[in-house]
Amino acid sequence: MVASLENNAPHQVVIVGGGFGGLYTAKALKKANVNVTLIDKRNFHLFQPLLYQVATGTLSPADISAPLRSVFSKSKNTKVLLGEVNDIDPKAQQVILGDEVVPYDTLIVATGVNHSYFGKDNWKKFAPGLKTVEDAIEMRRQIFSAFEAAEKETDPEKRRALLTFVIVGGGPTGVELAGAIAELAYQTLTEDFRSINTSEAKILLLQGGDRILPHISPELSKVAAESLQKLGVAVHTKTRVTNVENNTVTFKQGDELTEITSKTILWAAGVQGSPMGKALAKSTGVECDRSGRVIVEPDLSIKGYKNIFVVGDLGNFSHQNGKPLPGVAPVAKQQGEYVAKLIQRRLKGDTLPQFRYNDMGTLAMIGQNLAVVDLGLVKLKGFIAWAFWLIIHIYFLIEFDTKLVVAIQWGWNYITRNRRSRLITGREEFVGIKTVNNIVQQPSSTPL
Repeated sequence: MVASLENNAPHQVVIVGGGFGGLYTAKALKKANVNVTLIDKRNFHLFQPLLYQVATGTLSPADISAPLRSVFSKSKNTKVLLGEVNDIDPKAQQVILGDEVVPYDTLIVATGVNHSYFGKDNWKKFAPGLKTVEDAIEMRRQIFSAFEAAEKETDPEKRRALLTFVIVGGGPTGVELAGAIAELAYQTLTEDFRSINTSEAKILLLQGGDRILPHISPELSKVAAESLQKLGVAVHTKTRVTNVENNTVTFKQGDELTEITSKTILWAAGVQGSPMGKALAKSTGVECDRSGRVIVEPDLSIKGYKNIFVVGDLGNFSHQNGKPLPGVAPVAKQQGEYVAKLIQRRLKGDTLPQFRYNDMGTLAMIGQNLAVVDLGLVKLKGFIAWAFWLIIHIYFLIEFDTKLVVAIQWGWNYITRNRRSRLITGREEFVGIKTVNNIVQQPSSTPL
């Protein structure tokens, strides 16, 4: 029995990571007779499924973020610490947070995943991914800067490169990005420029598998591909990217090798476990899969340590159907709630059956009035699926004021077909304006 039970001290639960897994674990423990410490290197919870809307100017970062201290302000048993865990000492039952040591009786690791470039990490500087607010702001900068630069470009070949957008990866993120950029180019921006016709933009979606959205039914996958094509997206399946370098994507379809020049290449193709997976493997000997995700037991604990759990995207749970559960928010939410319940049961000397994921369905937005929803026996497409997608995403947002703001923003965007968050920020260098040593230098003549 753990020390905290022997001396009647409150059970100490430490959660590393404030994403869906960590957040819902802590929320489910708010009335439990335990002390909870939630540690994250960010002071906010980020609603990652809507990051692509920040990247394409529909929402702002604050619309999809919730300060962790605000979320848990009324949870008196929960303490939030801002910092990054460097290491774990499972024998002493401590996590190392910089110069600080935080003891635990139960540890939950929920630090998620990062981008994976399949061993080609040099591609990262040419093809940014989408996992953080900074990623979304950089992606937004690249997308809108491309249109701005094309407006000034007189060379037809260079202009074509600026108006060519390549998205690598045909999962939900890639599909949603491709659809949003198509709506920008062919609807939102068509009246905003004078020297270019934004509807001449070329948008390519490259998918390695034989269909996009492989986790939904083949029928809806086909509907999604056809909907994207109607929006103007060129969908390429069975396509393997072989190189990304100097604004050029090289990909192979069958025996044919193709090069596309593009100033905006976006990555949505693969993930790998966060560094905490390696830290756990080093300190506990737990096995990780090829993607760096931790192999977990049926109760989400790790082998040899019943008081250390991994929930969410970082965990490889293959006990239900022989393959890992998808890295989606509902999985992390259900796992977090399960572990919270298991902890409370254990404190009473009881236990729970193994975790079982209740798959509520898969959904993806394609464009305005266009979405696909796979609920198993029920399959939706078009406007009904789109409305369902909106309702579900508003429901999963954390705070009420965020739900309200996003609902109003989406309603206004629907009426006006405009995107109010089309700000080019993130870098101190932009079309015609450069900074040196943090001093802004304007061009010799400022265009009107």
